[in-house]
Amino acid sequence: MPRFNFWTLVLIFTWLLLLGLLFVPVGSVLVSSLYDNAGNFTFANYAKALGDERIQRAFFNTLLVGFGGLAGALILGSVMAFCVSRFQIAGGRFVSLLAIMALVSPPFIGAYSWIVLFGSAGVARSALKTIGINIPTIYGLSGILIVFSLKFYPYVYLMVSGALSNVNRSLEEAAEGLGLTPFQRAMKISFPLVLPALSAGGLLALIHAIADFGTPRLLGRGFNVLATEAFTLYSAEIGSNMSMASTISVILVLMSMIFVLLQRYMSRRNVYHGNMINKPHKIRLRGWKNVLAHVAVYGIGLAGAIPVIVAVIYSFRKTSGPVFQPGFALQSYERIVFGLGDVVTNSLTFSVASVVLIVIVGTLIGCLVARRTTLNTSILDGALMVPYVMPGIVIGIAFIAAFNTGPVVLTGTALIIILSIFIRRLPYTVRTTSSALRQIGPNMEEAAISLGYSPFRAFMKVTVPLIVPGIIAGAMLSFVTAINELSSSLVLYVGRTMTMPVRIYLLILDGDFGTAAALSTILLLLSGTAVYIAFRFLGRNEQALL
Repeated sequence: MPRFNFWTLVLIFTWLLLLGLLFVPVGSVLVSSLYDNAGNFTFANYAKALGDERIQRAFFNTLLVGFGGLAGALILGSVMAFCVSRFQIAGGRFVSLLAIMALVSPPFIGAYSWIVLFGSAGVARSALKTIGINIPTIYGLSGILIVFSLKFYPYVYLMVSGALSNVNRSLEEAAEGLGLTPFQRAMKISFPLVLPALSAGGLLALIHAIADFGTPRLLGRGFNVLATEAFTLYSAEIGSNMSMASTISVILVLMSMIFVLLQRYMSRRNVYHGNMINKPHKIRLRGWKNVLAHVAVYGIGLAGAIPVIVAVIYSFRKTSGPVFQPGFALQSYERIVFGLGDVVTNSLTFSVASVVLIVIVGTLIGCLVARRTTLNTSILDGALMVPYVMPGIVIGIAFIAAFNTGPVVLTGTALIIILSIFIRRLPYTVRTTSSALRQIGPNMEEAAISLGYSPFRAFMKVTVPLIVPGIIAGAMLSFVTAINELSSSLVLYVGRTMTMPVRIYLLILDGDFGTAAALSTILLLLSGTAVYIAFRFLGRNEQALL
């Protein structure tokens, strides 16, 4: 019979934590979807959802943008990964930086920047119009797919480039000796070996595309998806449509979970045993082939980073109210200093408070998962993947359903935002900590216990110092995602708890692009600093961002 010790307490605490902050809120959504406005148990909400043309269309649109974004991410990510991994590309590290910038920038900044360029009065669209070239606006399905493709291609690029770098060169040399052409070698040798990474990266793009709220909300213009429908039903008439909003949330959760299980299946197959002393050589291309490879790589990288570049430039544009004027000035930043300091303070306070909780709890759970491999901890590890990919809008509605009435009322407080960010981003530190621990044998910790240390003291004195880099890296990655959180905060905020992403979203809706750009630049600066610190401790392991 297992001995009751410190780690048993951690295991019990973790399950209680998931019960209170994940299972009860999500269960409240499920229960809410099974009752009508009069409080009677019914499946009418699901029947109505299945028969409602608007929700049917939103369901179809969600799949459309999900698989459309997946296709775009696969094409762009694969091309970039193949070129960077197999050919000598000048400034290859800069290209990876561009991909990371696209990955860590908030998705709604991408949508906003593309509106600035190709909206109804977009700068690039207007310039093209003056020379007789008319192009459609960025709004609608095509715009959403473009933004998703450029936002999520780094998932495919980072995973596939890592897999291509581990392909044993002797396999391709043997195929070349048998007379296969370069194309045949790529299709018969390289492609099957990187297929698990390709599918896993693509499924990550798919999961994030169907969960995204900001981009369809800003660019859709009538093109609704399930996430925007759930928010519309919730925000239009709070309470009266909560049941239907909950029903859509349950459908969204089920859809996400199917793809999460598929993604985990693909990830388990993504195991490579590369020969580190026989890695593929990068070929130096010449002539038009070299030009074509560089154009492809830099074209994809710069297109993905355009939102960041546009946001920074427009943050320094001179403005008169919400209207841009010729020249540059610091007016947008002045408005933040003198009028929006509270949202910056809120974002930093909520993010730091969440990260402190994440570091303490995530480190303990990461150690538990890595060191105590039992059926119980395996189930726990799987359960922790649920908040990692659960749409933020669902988390927000779930917390409202669970904490609006009853023994614990948290709606309208800062604590509910902190807890929602905490539970949603907890898996980052759990994963980085458990990964760091799996590279360190348990011998030293066991030796300390045999010398009379308690399990807790051995953990603090021996284990924690060894995994500090993993803890800090996980904390920084959690900070990046926490400070950029929009979907759940948009449901949970009140006037005094407004955060930077929520304020940026509202400023864009109000047409105040200058101030939104300045806030976005501050957000990007904070995110970039956190990513730099994470890389310092991860040893430039870009794949850890996934």
